[in-house]
Amino acid sequence: FCSWISLLVVMTGVSYVTYVKLKVSPLPTVPDKYWGKGDPVPDDTTVYYFTINVSDTILNDLKARIRSTILAPPLEDVGFEYGMNSDYLKVILNYWTNEYSWRKFETAFNRFPQYKTQISGLNIHFIRVTPQVPPHVKVLPILILHGWPGSVKEFQRFIPLLTKLRKDENFVFEVIAPSLPGYGWSQAAAKTGLGGTQMALLMKKLMLRLGHSQFYVHGGDWGGIIGSMMATLYPENVKGFHSNFCLVYSPLKHLLGSLYPPLVVEDKYAHRMYPITKKLEFLLRETAYYYIQATKPDTLGKWDVQLCIIY
Repeated sequence: FCSWISLLVVMTGVSYVTYVKLKVSPLPTVPDKYWGKGDPVPDDTTVYYFTINVSDTILNDLKARIRSTILAPPLEDVGFEYGMNSDYLKVILNYWTNEYSWRKFETAFNRFPQYKTQISGLNIHFIRVTPQVPPHVKVLPILILHGWPGSVKEFQRFIPLLTKLRKDENFVFEVIAPSLPGYGWSQAAAKTGLGGTQMALLMKKLMLRLGHSQFYVHGGDWGGIIGSMMATLYPENVKGFHSNFCLVYSPLKHLLGSLYPPLVVEDKYAHRMYPITKKLEFLLRETAYYYIQATKPDTLGKWDVQLCIIY
């Protein structure tokens, strides 16, 4: 019993010291780096219109490569335990080749005003919808950020909801929805080190470029992480932050809960957190993609190229 009391006292002390340090630590300054190719050059600050227009040559080439794909048969009596099931993958490939209409998507998406501008050496694509409303109606700028594996298409349905004035309300949103660097029609970094913190700075620079020194932010998945960093690093710019990807991780809290779950969670929710061994087993089994993308992302791309050459 005494050993448990001692452990609890030590852990409480460590938590208090950590809390104090986090509370008083100054915010870091994020270096403004150049992410384009070669040596840094001044950005072209022009904001110009952009329209999606993928050529038939590219679309036909993609369909030809999909049709020429050779798939190994799956193991017997196996679903998705070992990864993608090739029988199901055939259904997906058939859909993309014979049923999906890129032109239909292209036409629908081009209804949104789209632009590009250069930020820190990268050409960034974004949607900007500015509602036309009476003078007494407030127009609030909001930056909405997608995640992985995603794109600005995630916002296709609810952008009109944000930009349309509702009955008995005196405000509406101006929506800015950028494609994150390397996604969609935004240029990928040519140099290493472009993470969530650096993207937070890029997104702030985009909003300043568009004339918004104060704005709201929404983000999901990686967009939620980037938005959280923006709200933390630039509180003078971010008036409010909303996320559907809220993460709170406390090792001490999880450890105490593993000993006695009611300390940290209601009984009806305990199964979502404990036992920790099962949660760790799930992470080990289902996050292989994360580790290869985090450590050897080029391997995936090079392997795809090799398969194309072989077949």
